[in-house]
Amino acid sequence: MSKAQIKKLIKRRLPEAGLLDTALKGVQLFHVTEAIPCLPAIYEPTVVAILSGSKEAVLDGEHHVYGSNKYLLCPMTLPVEAGAPMASKNNPLLGVMIAIEPRMMRALAMEIETTFGGIRQSRDRALSGMALASWDAGFTQALLRLLDLLDNPVDLDVLGKGRLRELCYAVLMGEAGATARRVFGVGNEIARAIDYFSTHLNEQITIDDMAGHVGMSRAVFHRRFKEATTMSPIQFVKSMRLNHAAMKIAEGKTVSEAAWDVGYQSASQFSREFKRMYGQSPRQWSNTAHAPERLN
Repeated sequence: MSKAQIKKLIKRRLPEAGLLDTALKGVQLFHVTEAIPCLPAIYEPTVVAILSGSKEAVLDGEHHVYGSNKYLLCPMTLPVEAGAPMASKNNPLLGVMIAIEPRMMRALAMEIETTFGGIRQSRDRALSGMALASWDAGFTQALLRLLDLLDNPVDLDVLGKGRLRELCYAVLMGEAGATARRVFGVGNEIARAIDYFSTHLNEQITIDDMAGHVGMSRAVFHRRFKEATTMSPIQFVKSMRLNHAAMKIAEGKTVSEAAWDVGYQSASQFSREFKRMYGQSPRQWSNTAHAPERLN
């Protein structure tokens, strides 16, 4: 099993530049031949595997640049800036994005911990919001077996969920496994708090609400949250709302609609915080932002 086979499979299905939603729910193929600057985006729990070229994701000022030697695991919903600034016709970006089902990952993480008698995790070790991992044999084989299903609709219907489970298992047992097990295994309170906030984005959710949802004091929650995401809860909430708003504006919504959709009740506060983060007012952003097919 080799990455060359996976690359060939993707190029056969996507010979020209574009983003393809496959028949496998949550699995997208991408082929990029022009530079895409890093723009505000929201990463859902995702695995991104690159077969050629390189991609970039920026989380709280930290740049994660990766190519065909590493795959990216984003185990929880995060506000980032993402793009492919080095892509060109001579150096195309080719790869696959796989949405992770948190329920499946949690079940697998629990099974692994039970089977191995509990995998001890140091609470003093900071949990990165994203992780880069080397392609090992297990991950490579699982990804190829998953994408092979695209050639047979019957196999896809019968085996699709099992092959996704196999890929998730490979991630949990690979180089990014420690990060994945910390998020999806026992003690996954921060990921659950983020899930809670993400589904109440347009409501006036406070830090105390998020801490209370997972049964923590405000002080402990603040410390654990910053360890997990590199941001304070307040920074995270603001970044999530502003990134969502920037994406909505780029897609054609008015500034006031975007602000309201992400929970801002004061237009002036929204404009101030937007300009502070992106260096442009929302109206300037609406005049310059484009809505190409997003490569998150």
